[in-house]
Amino acid sequence: MATAREKKIKEPKNTTEKSGISIGTSDNNGHVFIADAVVAEIAALAASEVEGASGIGEKTKNRSLIKADISGTNVKISMIITTRFGYPIPATCQAVQSKVKTSVENMTGLTCTDVNIRVSGVEV
Repeated sequence: MATAREKKIKEPKNTTEKSGISIGTSDNNGHVFIADAVVAEIAALAASEVEGASGIGEKTKNRSLIKADISGTNVKISMIITTRFGYPIPATCQAVQSKVKTSVENMTGLTCTDVNIRVSGVEV
């Protein structure tokens, strides 16, 4: 019986579903399941660290502005961002792409094949 401090962790019903990836551990103690939403959150946090980028990871009409599509060990990320006035948009987007790719690959072990960015506005 679980004590008051222990939390039961509910396993995903189907670890092969498209909403994430199941990764076997090296010592066969079980599996690690990384949800698409977790990869998207990593991307949002990484992008928010780039100077000149803003409006990242917000939701509009219950729709996330960042999407992660995992296929095998590859992931494609699409995001909609707002840039800050005075920062060059191409350079800012390249910095976001680089930061997101590096962060996602380092934290998940997945290969980030694409980081697609749509700039939806400029913040003053």
